[in-house]
Parts: sequence; structure tokens; C-alpha cells
Amino acid sequence: MTYVEDELTSQPECWTRAAAEAARHTSALPAAGERVAIVGCGTSYFMAQSAAALREEAGQGETDAFAASEFPRGRAYDRVVALTRSGTTTEVLELLAGLKGRTRTVALTADPRTPVMSAADDVVVLDFADERSVVQTRFATTALTLLRAHLGLHTDAVVADARAALAAELPEGLVGSTQFTFLGRGWTVGLANEAGLKMREASLSWTEAYPAMEYRHGPISISTAGTATWMFGEAPDGLADQVRETGARWVPGDLDPLAELVRAQRLAVAVAAARGLDPDRPRHLTRSVILAP
Repeated sequence: MTYVEDELTSQPECWTRAAAEAARHTSALPAAGERVAIVGCGTSYFMAQSAAALREEAGQGETDAFAASEFPRGRAYDRVVALTRSGTTTEVLELLAGLKGRTRTVALTADPRTPVMSAADDVVVLDFADERSVVQTRFATTALTLLRAHLGLHTDAVVADARAALAAELPEGLVGSTQFTFLGRGWTVGLANEAGLKMREASLSWTEAYPAMEYRHGPISISTAGTATWMFGEAPDGLADQVRETGARWVPGDLDPLAELVRAQRLAVAVAAARGLDPDRPRHLTRSVILAP
């Protein structure tokens, strides 16, 4: 079993622990009414997108998501939340340093022995969700689960769905698809983006991701026999039939959207195996991106 396979199968336990610990970090995490930005790089950026949308949908306050390198330095926020598994990512550390003394910051990280521990005002360490793999799975979803629980949006049903996602067979023939499109709405757009990234990283697949309604404004033109379109959450009326009319496979998101991401992670590993690739050694990637000074 690869590192990434081992780590992705541990997600139900990690989510349960993160949800139980959320109450211990109330003072560090955003309070209702605060104007908040959530930042990250790569996978963490997509989790930031989902977390920001969830917080706004819950009526907790205006919340933006940015790639750390694209943070608008001229905007004012009550708090900035940084997601960084490694705690060493250059863009995140530079941003936190620039915000020091001006904006309250909190970092969610997996490694308590890294520079982020002193770079942020507050730190939440999820070391039980740390990973040996380059390709992120459980840290990202565990960090999102912590934030989801902080908003009162996590339930035991989410964990049950994750277990179902691990136990069920992938749809027959899906691994052999030539192209994959992932769709989301609201907070699940970030999950769709992350599913596409997982497939590219682990299996070098041709993948795209869009808000579900935007898919009809051009991207559906690539859908045909041999491609697959996967929905995270409830699909817009009529979209499934329109996809099937192209000849493409439609994959509905019947589980909690975060559990659907677990299914997509499994697909990435399965496609990698079918192509003779090692998902623990993704091409041109490292566990942390540290830019030379």
C-alpha cells in the first residue's frame, strides 16, 4: 500500500478527532461577525475556498479565500487564517510576516517544529493528520473538518459517508476514462477544484473543474464518450441529462461532498495504478514549496 492510500483511508478517524477538538480552539478561530480571509497554496487554497464559502453561507461574516501569493495587501481583515500542512511554504510565511502586528493571524498546520509556529499569532496543530506523502489527502480534509465543526456544520453522518466512500467499489469503467471534469456549487466548488488537482498530481490525468452552472458555458463541449463528469453535491436541474446526451459518463454526488472527495482521491490512486504510476512520487512535486531567497 502506498503512503497516500494509507493516509486517505484514515480520514474518518482524523475527522472525528478534529471535530472533537474544535471546541478547544474557539479563541484562535474566527468569531461570528469578523471579516476574515482564508489563505493557502495548492490543495490548501482549495480548502480555503470551501471554508470561506461555508462560513458566509452560515451567516458568520464576510469571508474571502486567496492563494497566499495573491493576497490583496491593501484590504483590511479582522483575522487571516492560513492553511499550511508543512509550515514551511514560502508564500504563507511571507504573508504572515507582512501581517504581523497589523492583522490577527492563525495557522492550521501539521508540523509543530516549523517556522509557522512563530510566524502566526495563533496556531492549531493537527499533527495526527500529518502525512508522509507529497500528495495531500487527510490533512486537507481534516483542517476543513475542524473549520466545519467550528461553524457547527459537522455531523456523524459525514464520517459515516466517508466510511461508505472507502468501502464502495468505484463505478465500473470509470478508471478508464480519458478525461475527468469535476463540478461544484457554493462551498463544493473548492472540493471540485481539489478533486481535479488530485487527479493531475497522482495520475497525470486530464482534468478540469468548474462551478456547475459555468460548465454549460463552454466546457461541456469537451464532454463525449469516454469522458466523465462528476458532481459534488446537488446538481442543477437538467444538467445530468445534458451530460448524458453528450455520451459522457455522469457521476452523481450522492454522499456528503467531503466524502465524495474521498472517492475522488481513491480514483486518483486507481488511475495511477492502471497507468503504472507511483502516486507517492508525483512528477516535479515536493512536499513543501520553498523558494530560494
